Amino acid sequence: MTAAYKRILWVVIAINGIMFLVEMTAGMIASSQALKADALDFLGDTATYTITLMVLGMPLVWRARAALVKGASLGLMGIWVLGSTIYYALVLDVPQAEIMGSIGLLALTANMVSVLLLLRHRNGDANVRSVWLCSRNDAIGNLAVIFAASGVWATSSAWPDLIVAGVMASLFLWSSAQIVSQALSELRLSQIDQQVADFR
Repeated sequence: MTAAYKRILWVVIAINGIMFLVEMTAGMIASSQALKADALDFLGDTATYTITLMVLGMPLVWRARAALVKGASLGLMGIWVLGSTIYYALVLDVPQAEIMGSIGLLALTANMVSVLLLLRHRNGDANVRSVWLCSRNDAIGNLAVIFAASGVWATSSAWPDLIVAGVMASLFLWSSAQIVSQALSELRLSQIDQQVADFR
């Protein structure tokens, strides 16, 4: 499983790295907070998968620590997206719906490929589970961007874009809490196992 999982992770890293560049560029051109938030999710996933590759096969304590770092970074991304969304709510620059929709659809396709590749590995330890959660969140985020693009097009308003960016920030924070919680549990478990081993 480890060799196959590593190959899958390399493919998913490439997909996410490319899509970060594409979506962040499109987000800047289209003035879309939702696209930028989704692009940051791609960047976070690229880092997450790289860290996962580094600790794959290491003892549980190291995998749990890696998951803890990933969970914390996801939380920081959520806070940044939330803060920038509040800022842009005051500016209300209307994004370009056509770019949002087309890039959102491209990103959804990329993420569905990643989700399908990772599907059978979704119930592993905190480190492996964090990879699954990130990919799942991306697919949900892509659908939200497409809905936001439709809302911007229909209303000629920035609010659908800002609302979706806010929802995505909340999703980042929720996933961060899940990953950190499981990682802390696994750290406690590894400490207990170590104490038992030392006692013997």
